[in-house]
Amino acid sequence: MRSLVVKDGLYYALAFSAAGVLVGLSFSLVWSLPLFLATAFCLYFFRDPERAIPEGPVAVSPADGRVVQVRTYNDESRRVSIFLNIFDVHVNRSPIEGTVTEREYRAGRFMMAHRDEASLENEQNTLAIEGQDSRVIVRQIAGLVARRIVCNKQIGDPVGKGERFGLIKFGSRTDVFLGPEWELSVREGDRVRGGSSILARRRLEQAA
Repeated sequence: MRSLVVKDGLYYALAFSAAGVLVGLSFSLVWSLPLFLATAFCLYFFRDPERAIPEGPVAVSPADGRVVQVRTYNDESRRVSIFLNIFDVHVNRSPIEGTVTEREYRAGRFMMAHRDEASLENEQNTLAIEGQDSRVIVRQIAGLVARRIVCNKQIGDPVGKGERFGLIKFGSRTDVFLGPEWELSVREGDRVRGGSSILARRRLEQAA
């Protein structure tokens, strides 16, 4: 049975709970209470619930959060920026089924993730996923607190639609770049859930 908490979160929770027991035995349960609260927070923050993945020619959201920006470029491609607050699930999922054709990590700054400059300046990891007649780019962007990006996919790895591929710790942002063959199903201000919310649909002439 798969754990409903990300492995990294279990490590943090174990460390805090062990420290809480040690402090409680050595001093007082009152002093250990903050450590047990930190344990509960880690289990909540690093939760990883199952999601129902929609079928058909659709791209799903790669993350939980709020759509803070939709930018359209000259070639009609779009960038959808999703901001994850500290209470959102921080697991990242693949928008489409395909193969990872590019992966690039870049160190950077740690400004507020919802700012437009964060897409260029902050620490980030970018994956290009080649699907059937479509290519989608997903960018994990660290925020003011998030200083570690986890990505468990390499170039050449297959990914399923809605499959987990990584995690950004402690507040972050995820950008998705979609070509003109996609028709958006979201707009700025919408709340989305990773793996289950439909971000875009393939245009009929492209999906045929």
